[in-house]
Amino acid sequence: MVDGFDMLERSFFEPGVSVKDKFTVALVQMSCGPEPAGNMAKALERVADAALKGAHVVCLPELFRTQYFCQREDAALFDLAEPIPGPGTERLSAAARKHNVVLIASLFEKRAPGLYHNTAAIFDSDGALRGIYRKMHIPDDPLYYEKFYFTPGDLGFRAFDTDAGKIGTLVCWDQWYPEGARLTALQGASILFYPTAIGWHPAEKAEFGASQHDAWRTIQRSHAIANGVYVGVVNRVGFETGDIRGNSAPGKGLEFWGGSFLCDPFGRVLAEGAHDREEILMGEVDLRHLEDTRRNWPFLRDRRIDSYAPITSRMIDGK
Repeated sequence: MVDGFDMLERSFFEPGVSVKDKFTVALVQMSCGPEPAGNMAKALERVADAALKGAHVVCLPELFRTQYFCQREDAALFDLAEPIPGPGTERLSAAARKHNVVLIASLFEKRAPGLYHNTAAIFDSDGALRGIYRKMHIPDDPLYYEKFYFTPGDLGFRAFDTDAGKIGTLVCWDQWYPEGARLTALQGASILFYPTAIGWHPAEKAEFGASQHDAWRTIQRSHAIANGVYVGVVNRVGFETGDIRGNSAPGKGLEFWGGSFLCDPFGRVLAEGAHDREEILMGEVDLRHLEDTRRNWPFLRDRRIDSYAPITSRMIDGK
């Protein structure tokens, strides 16, 4: 078995592989309206704005083309999905090429009739589609009925070669699982992006809101620390019923809490968004800082990879 640090060392420093020492990332925190065309237009405007601010890599929120429709089960909403490649990816590819940015975009993928995924597409600065990541962990909770819509990903956890070096992306519910972060980092990703759609049930916010947000923020900072990588989390904002037809019962819905953030390999927050407004968060990824952090906190060096086989068990209880 190859040691984790050796794998990372080859990924970052293999002769002939060009990796920028520093690059700037932009996290687009936005609200989403009932019209997919309007959301796409807004997202493309934000990509252009981020590029003008100096971004090399831009990440959009989860399922940004629509309101978060998974708040109910409705077979008619499968019509919101589109193939990859498709009309949406054509526009995103053109935007990446026009603005010379690497672009991460979360899409509702129609793979085949009756087969759909929650998918992140990664476009390089020349517009090329470098690959896709299909969300692996699919929730099924009140107002998050994703198992009705999405087949779990079958491509595994992936890092992608881009003009900014190797980057990784996971999607929303994946952010609670350390295994996904670890396996993506071990493929050489310098930063993990988490396009997200998470919010408060308004009736629960007063009692549980602060602790829910703190847990969400803490678990993702821990991925940065444990793996010695940057982490960029991109959430939406605003109150949504998830009904693009606009006829949901009043008072039903989710208040998306924003709070998008970028943290460094020791979990220090470099940029963080508000809970209640749209904004573009900018921050720098410095690979020299990443290496320095790993030299002083060599968690990957000291992993006991010979002792981790039981991690593939659901529970270690003899059953």
